[in-house]
Order: sequence, then C-alpha cells, then structure tokens
Amino acid sequence: MSGALSPSDKAKFAAARRAVDFVDNGMQVGLGTGSTAAWMVRCLGERVREEGLKIKGVPTSTRTADLAREVGIELITLDQARRLDLTIDGADEFDAEFNLIKGGGGALLQEKIVATASDQMIVITDPSKEVAKLGAFPLPVEVIPFGWQTTMALIEEALEGQDVLGRDVTLRMDGDTPFVTDEGNRILDLHLKSIANPRKLAMMLNQIAGVVENGLFIDICDIVLIGNVEGEVEIRDMGAGTTETDVVDFAVNENIFADL
Repeated sequence: MSGALSPSDKAKFAAARRAVDFVDNGMQVGLGTGSTAAWMVRCLGERVREEGLKIKGVPTSTRTADLAREVGIELITLDQARRLDLTIDGADEFDAEFNLIKGGGGALLQEKIVATASDQMIVITDPSKEVAKLGAFPLPVEVIPFGWQTTMALIEEALEGQDVLGRDVTLRMDGDTPFVTDEGNRILDLHLKSIANPRKLAMMLNQIAGVVENGLFIDICDIVLIGNVEGEVEIRDMGAGTTETDVVDFAVNENIFADL
C-alpha cells in the first residue's frame, strides 16, 4: 500500500494511522472531512473490523458519512451524542499556538460545531501545513445565499481595518456554478496572504450580517499530529506542553484499503 501512495499521502496516512490510537471503546468520536480525515476514517474502520472496536461516530459532512458507513463505523447525529469525547480532523494551516484555517473541503460549519462539542480535538496533518502566520491558504467564510454579494461587499469593507496583506474575496465555484455546502450555503474565499491577529479577524467576520461561520479555529485544537513520508509522526500536545515522536509501520497496513 505504501508504495502506491504519493509522498504527501504517505505523510497524511502516517498521522491518521497514529491518531486512531487515541480512540478507545465506548467513545463518541467526531469524524472530520477532507483528504487527511478520509485516511483516518479508513484506519478507524479497520480497527472496528479487525479489533471489534465499539464506537459511535459523528460525521462532519455527507462525504465523511458515506465513507464511514462503507468501512463499518456506526454513526449517530450530534443531537443524539450531545457531547463527544474526541474529534479527529485535518487542517489547511496551523500555527505555533494551534490556531487553524479549515474549510478547504467546504465543511467548516459542521467541522467547527462538532469540534467545539468535543472534549478534545486532534488535528492530523503533514509538515507543509505548518506556518509562522496563518493566511497563505485562502480563508473560507460560509455565507447564506440571500444577498451574498452584499455580504461580500461588507466583508471587503471590513477588511480595510484588519492587519492583513491581501484583501481579495472570491466566490468559491464548483465548475461553472457556485459551490454549495451541505447546509445549502455559499463559501467566500478570502485571499489575505498573512493574518496578524486571527482572533480579532474571526470575531469581526462573525459580526457581519449574512456570515454563518468562518474557517478560523481559535482555541479549539489540543493536539497536532504531523506525519512524514518515512512514517514518523510528531505528536505535539498543547495542554501537556510536550512533543514526542512515534513511527507508523506502513507494511502492517498493506491491505487496509484493498476493498475500497
């Protein structure tokens, strides 16, 4: 399996494989969305099938829900769970304080709701996602369809007072039509290049009429797992203030995805 993966996928898989070791029997687990989170869902499904792990998952998108059912993970809604033990998800960027930009996959609203309903959030990633300052990756902002152009103009105006290097705002497209989230909303991508004060920006954006949520995750992530192409995983724990390194054996997992 490892030989068929790109270097980027090897790094993502290593982080995902190590992350599922944090999941214990009886847990209610938030399941993230995106390419890295998909590896995690598949690895978690392997534990369910091979070890008889008993968990209940809360997916953050229809894509994740479909994959989780395919690999045998029992699903419940967040309303049924009320509170989650753990959420495992990817990130588009993270900084030294574990502030994140998320939403590249278009599921930021459900991802943030699920993450904040969890006792702990683990982010799985590769070294390319670590930045000194957030903002190189376009910041997604979910807005309702009604008056979205007015909302975009309000955002552009408000950005004039923010300490950012870029202020271009674009509507995310899906081919020739606007991208539509699971909630039927639109996504505006803010090309900011560098964000000096993510907390201030997040608060400002959510005060604008028409904005549903933004992709800045502040004070939500607890642990970051950074995988690399050799199977090494760096485990950074914000609460404990520790950094450890572990190794994932790719060979053990040669047939995990043979049926997918």
